[in-house]
Amino acid sequence: MNWSVLLQSGGLLVLSNIFMTFAWYAHLRDLNGKPWFVAAMISWGIALFEYLLQVPANRIGYTALTLPQLKIMQEVITLIVFVPFAIYFMKTPLKWDYLWAALCMCGAVYFIFRS
Repeated sequence: MNWSVLLQSGGLLVLSNIFMTFAWYAHLRDLNGKPWFVAAMISWGIALFEYLLQVPANRIGYTALTLPQLKIMQEVITLIVFVPFAIYFMKTPLKWDYLWAALCMCGAVYFIFRS
């Protein structure tokens, strides 16, 4: 495993997922009273930054990871970013289901990354 590639790709995917999560969900809290197309335009503006990070992250990651490994890594990062966002930004109560989902993702990581 090339740790440099994994860290570069993973770091960019974390940043990308922060933008993605805000683009997809923050409008539910902050723009709820605005027309949907206003929320869509603002979300697209935020998503541009997500893509500017996600595309190089996937290109770097694909040099050392298979496509399924890259996808599972992205999904785990999404969960790592989404749970704090849901709890702290959206004020969603913490539930045991987050732990069970995380354990399922650990299983997915195991099966995708085993040789």
